[in-house]
Amino acid sequence: MKKIGILFGMENTFPWAFIDRVNQKTGKKNIIAEPVLIDKVEQGIGTDYSVIIDRISQDVPFYRAYLKNAAMCGTAVVNNPFWWSADEKFFNNCLAVNMGIPVPKTVLLPSKERPDDTSDQSFRNLGMPLDWQYMFSRIGFPAYMKPHSGGGWKSVYRVENPDDLWAKHSETGQLVMMLQEEITFTDYYRCYCLGGKYVHIMPYEPRNPHHLRYATQPKTQGEAHKKLMATITDYVLKLNQALGYDFNTVEFAVRDGIPYAIDFCNPAPDADVNSVGHENFEWVVEHAALMAIEKAEGQNPDGNNLTWGTFVRNATTPTAKPKTKAPKKA
Repeated sequence: MKKIGILFGMENTFPWAFIDRVNQKTGKKNIIAEPVLIDKVEQGIGTDYSVIIDRISQDVPFYRAYLKNAAMCGTAVVNNPFWWSADEKFFNNCLAVNMGIPVPKTVLLPSKERPDDTSDQSFRNLGMPLDWQYMFSRIGFPAYMKPHSGGGWKSVYRVENPDDLWAKHSETGQLVMMLQEEITFTDYYRCYCLGGKYVHIMPYEPRNPHHLRYATQPKTQGEAHKKLMATITDYVLKLNQALGYDFNTVEFAVRDGIPYAIDFCNPAPDADVNSVGHENFEWVVEHAALMAIEKAEGQNPDGNNLTWGTFVRNATTPTAKPKTKAPKKA
């Protein structure tokens, strides 16, 4: 019997629906799903779970350490806790640029307040003042300022001009922020990607109240809409396969027919029926169950069962050494 566990916090609708769906599909014969139960964590000692779906460790460091230990001992953890710990939004944008996927022009800003246990001498490599004129001309105004790491809409600011930026940056404490070009969009989409292969595209309106953000319809129609959906699907798959996320969402703002990837570092995305709606909820429950069952069936208890994206895998592949030509005979 293989066990699939789900590790979660305050959310209620998705975890229990996921457990029920897995158990319906397997009949509890060879695979069973249940909430994760942790009563002790010892180094190098595995868990009873073949698969764990992680929905909360971004907020609970104890859980993140537990999951890394479980992964080392053969559990297939979704999402990979080692990569999740290393990843952040600014890097995501760098990767998208490298892959030729459109993203807003973005620059990185140092934190307003110094990190704990640092002094002025800790920043001797930082040019002062920064080249603000270049950054402002590159990004333009209005723009968006947001944390370079983390999820949700926390500490996201729309800034109208340099003075507005200074005022709002003073509220950000030790957060490292990004300044990002505003994409004035006609359509906006939020896309689930599960298992690096299942994609669900949802029209989304971030300017609506939270409970109405999925209550919208695309403005692009006909052949242009079909082409846009194909492009978005392609971008979603490429991004998630490169990053190695098994459960993630990607957001796109469409300007002049071009989808710009706005945010694609959401490894514990909203899946609550009260916000995403019944149709989207049904899709994510069904495909999360399919993905988890596939992972349980393929899990090797003596192996590494994590998903590593192509960015990491390609970096660890040795490059062929150039062949040395034999010297010409005299």
